[in-house]
Amino acid sequence: MPGSAQEITPEVNSFRWRMLILGVVCMIMIANLQYGWTLFVLPLHQLHGWAVADIQFSFALFIALETWVTPLDGWIADSLGPKWGPRVVMGAGGLMVAGGWGINSVANTLTALYIGGALTGFGAGAVYATAVGNATKWFADRRGLATGLTAAGFGAGAALTVIPIRLVLHGSGVSAAFLTFGLIQGGVILIASQFIRAPFQGELPPPPKKNANHASVRSYTSGEMLRTPVFWVLYLLFLLMAAGGLIAAGNMGSIAKAYGVADMPTLFGAGALAVGLIFANIMNGVARPLFGSIGDKIGHTNTMALSFGLGAVAYFMMTMLGSNPWGFVLSIGLIFVCWGQIFSLFPAFCTDLFGPKYATTNLSFLYTSKGAAGFLVPIAAYIVAQTHNWTNILLLTTGINIVAVILVWLVLKPAEAHYHASQDKMEGAAAE
Repeated sequence: MPGSAQEITPEVNSFRWRMLILGVVCMIMIANLQYGWTLFVLPLHQLHGWAVADIQFSFALFIALETWVTPLDGWIADSLGPKWGPRVVMGAGGLMVAGGWGINSVANTLTALYIGGALTGFGAGAVYATAVGNATKWFADRRGLATGLTAAGFGAGAALTVIPIRLVLHGSGVSAAFLTFGLIQGGVILIASQFIRAPFQGELPPPPKKNANHASVRSYTSGEMLRTPVFWVLYLLFLLMAAGGLIAAGNMGSIAKAYGVADMPTLFGAGALAVGLIFANIMNGVARPLFGSIGDKIGHTNTMALSFGLGAVAYFMMTMLGSNPWGFVLSIGLIFVCWGQIFSLFPAFCTDLFGPKYATTNLSFLYTSKGAAGFLVPIAAYIVAQTHNWTNILLLTTGINIVAVILVWLVLKPAEAHYHASQDKMEGAAAE
């Protein structure tokens, strides 16, 4: 069948899976920068006496720079070509990851902490943009699964180090934890990145012309993409979904303490916060290939509506069950299941719409919406500091998810259909 996965030779198929695995390894190494951050917030507050909202501004800065600079990262990776682009950009990202947490380890002022957050943001963005872009290029036939597995490294990677980081924090302090894990993470990225490349022209067959997601056979530049309404609908939905998840990820420790369950025993006597962190990161990782694979089969828009609706249930569950230690663990796990999927569905959908050639750059533009969403994290922390209540924030995120479901059905699906109709018409005219 033309353009099917069967046309890929066994050698190329084996090689592309090796490329995917290397990308996943690098993504695991940047997971702590976002999902392990909550472990450092209260220790930093206790050590320096800084306000939690001020500390969380470093997290917001990290998120902003992780995302807003990715179009430049993607452009460099695409411009340097399939061999050197991924290696140079990801390798530089590894150096910045090590340097950023190294600065955090000696930060005695908020300014220094912000510089460390900014540098790690640059590094994480370089790794993320390149790894996801590479996955979409190698797996045109299974983009949802490939981007899901790649993003799973970022989503679940922190689960491997929650307990080690907590042990170092309690045994040796904040500085030792930042320095130790910063050097490990940055070093692994630097080494692994030197074996990664993108596919050469003609190395892979084109994607199937017709499938559940109507993959484009033409590649659109970023300028062309930015002029389409369907891109901006995707951008808005990504921003809405990223906001709730980032608030949960950046404030999980504060939420657990607010509900009084942080140290209440659960599995093997471990506190609800520690177990919840591990469970949430695992579920975050599982969600990405799971929903990505579902999206490949039933279509990305249908899968988005399903997951956004489940997300509304998850946030509401936290308001009802969060004061019970097991209720907290289950609720936070479901929140991360329904949030993690955006990092597989959206990249796959975007590449299906606009093609693989400029995928790294195009996905980077979409990813910038996460940066805007990141600034809601310290705002949420400030509101809670004034009201001493997380319930209203969680109810707001419940409502956001419901609105997103409505937007998928009433706006995104019609916009997608109109876009495909116009592209088919243009291709038909060109063929005449």
